[in-house]
Amino acid sequence: MDYRPLGRSDIRASAIGLGSMNWGSRNSEAEGFAQMDLAFERGVNLIDSAEMYAVPPRPETYGRSEEILGAWMKARGNRQRVVVATKVAGPDRRLTHIRNGPRLNARHIQRAVAASLKRLQTDYIDLYQLHWPERQTNFFGELGYRHPESDDSVPLEETLEALAGEVAAGRVRQIGISNETPWGTMRLLHLAASRGWPRIVSNQNPYSLLNRSFEAGGAEIAMREQVGLLAYAPMAAGALSGKYLGGCRPPGARMTLNPDNSRYLSPPNAEAATRAYADLARAHGLAPGALALAWCHRQPFMTSAIVGATTMAQLEEDLASAEIALGDDILAAIEDIHARYTYPCP
Repeated sequence: MDYRPLGRSDIRASAIGLGSMNWGSRNSEAEGFAQMDLAFERGVNLIDSAEMYAVPPRPETYGRSEEILGAWMKARGNRQRVVVATKVAGPDRRLTHIRNGPRLNARHIQRAVAASLKRLQTDYIDLYQLHWPERQTNFFGELGYRHPESDDSVPLEETLEALAGEVAAGRVRQIGISNETPWGTMRLLHLAASRGWPRIVSNQNPYSLLNRSFEAGGAEIAMREQVGLLAYAPMAAGALSGKYLGGCRPPGARMTLNPDNSRYLSPPNAEAATRAYADLARAHGLAPGALALAWCHRQPFMTSAIVGATTMAQLEEDLASAEIALGDDILAAIEDIHARYTYPCP
């Protein structure tokens, strides 16, 4: 397993991170423990969670993924060897069960950190991330920006100052962002430099063969500013495994259980692009999902690709991707497909 610096910090994160959003919904606590045991055995040290997990977000599963991670670390006695990453939720009409509607102001951040620490059974969080921006902007699949007519969002200054307070108190080691735009990333870096506040070390955005939009604005920032990408959905929520091709909906699969979540299935070129990558993988003796992950690992702006699995067989395949080297011929073929189907699923 390769380990990469988390921003400019002294923390080194595994090239594969383990996502936890299914623990407490599609996966039981015992299954979550088994996934963490296997990943940890294979060298994974970054485990990513969020206060709103498990998904889909419901009052009865709120915080459950953090609780399972905390119980596992306590049972295994390995807290010092785990890079714990979690997130604070921003405004969302589906989340009224979280603090009567979460905001990214000082009061909410203080309460959220305290609650996460309790669930995680630890006294510090290695990486604390803003799950999505407070302001209205283009994220969660929107490429085009539309400026809001009015803006009552919490200023970035207040949010970053609140995070600085958590770092100063020792409850948080490093801070990061998620679903953030290039403007938001640079604005936070500017505020940190001008106010003497902590610097963000990572950006957890979607990135996969079906969605390379991060390359257009985020990649240069990641490289020049050392704000590395923690890629979520590197297998496009399982679509790049090829299991949904031809309209297939395997029993128990994510898109079978949640048909409304069609970000990687419904766009016009989604099926054609996915099939092209799957055919390429098989022509080279690779599983389609292994190709997708191996390609992510080699990107120079990548800190860690966060994988999520519901079965141990899926996780085994995901972990094996760290050892796959892609030749120049297959890389050239990937670029040819990308030229035909550019950002099919942003």
